[in-house]
Amino acid sequence: MATMSSAIPLTGVPFPRSEYERRQLNVLAAVASAGLDALVVTAHGHLRYLSGYDGSGGYFAPFPLIMVPGRSPIFVVREYDEQAVRSYSCVDEVVTYTHQQDFGKVCADVLRRYGLQSKTIGFELGCWNLALSDVNALQAQLPDLKIADATRLVSSLAAVKGELELECMRDAMRMTDLAVRTFQGSLREGLTELEMAATIAAAISAEASNAGGEVGLSGTTILFGERTKLPHALPSQHPISNNEPAFLEIGASKHGYTVGMVRCAVLGRHPEAESLHALAEEVIEALVAAVKPGISAAAVDAAGREVLKRSGRKGVFRQRTGYQTGINWTERGDLSLEPGAEDILQSGMTLHMPNILRSENGYLFGAGAHVLVTEHGAELLSQTPPTLYRA
Repeated sequence: MATMSSAIPLTGVPFPRSEYERRQLNVLAAVASAGLDALVVTAHGHLRYLSGYDGSGGYFAPFPLIMVPGRSPIFVVREYDEQAVRSYSCVDEVVTYTHQQDFGKVCADVLRRYGLQSKTIGFELGCWNLALSDVNALQAQLPDLKIADATRLVSSLAAVKGELELECMRDAMRMTDLAVRTFQGSLREGLTELEMAATIAAAISAEASNAGGEVGLSGTTILFGERTKLPHALPSQHPISNNEPAFLEIGASKHGYTVGMVRCAVLGRHPEAESLHALAEEVIEALVAAVKPGISAAAVDAAGREVLKRSGRKGVFRQRTGYQTGINWTERGDLSLEPGAEDILQSGMTLHMPNILRSENGYLFGAGAHVLVTEHGAELLSQTPPTLYRA
């Protein structure tokens, strides 16, 4: 175990220290309210939300942020990554381990130091970046430790965005909209998916308002023709032909806040895809109208499914309706718009609702909405309409 005595100046924390301290205090209050004696945060998105450090070194083994009511948080990280953690986080106390097999012992030593060896501690058991072997290694060191599932604790607080976060998301959405406009304006016969991806990336890089390069593309699905039948596929050398559909799911990101969007187009005519898109537009309209504070996530989901039911084509929808967005939008354990979801929407939440339908012949096509929940309902963050683009 080792610590570093002198701190390196912060070089990559996007928000004021006071913002992270506010978030930490909110989490600690939730820890106490949940009857927990401490919380061990390991999900990379949650580490970034609470400290500024993106957790990227944690591919090696967990980098737990240990939070105990009444105490400052402690980072337990690999010694190799210590300087990066200190530079890109606002956590002052950092304890290190060297090898993977050291993780359990060093983390246990920290918990023991605070008298937590037989207390009830929350772990993010349902999130990425924590394996059963990690939990077992810690339990072997502290056999009397009581482990509780705190998967939703941080995400439920992070779901409600502050003004600094919303500013990041609005900046990211402006780049997402630029990506969509570039996609629409560049469609031509013979263009490949990879060429389209390069054209979009060049437009983002050349945008004057993004001169510092703070906003980049987080993930891009570009599919043409028959390849629109492949969910989450990467762009390829496949070209688009006349009378074929084109699918785009893309998200620009600023400081880890990704704002995604689904937009589709047809080069020429494609009746099957056009019919599917018309239905998706109806669903999106119903979903946006349903979003408001106080409504359950399940009720929003049901509003879209009712449109599908009335259409007689409810079998074209095979996934959840949407999900909470913000830092690391692919985090497990976040709020999800799906049947049975009991979460209640609050003002300040942001939601991505990609209504991607599957036609009888397997085409994946549709539209989406990215919204901010306000006291007056849903505010659309995108300036590009969900209507089908015809090239």
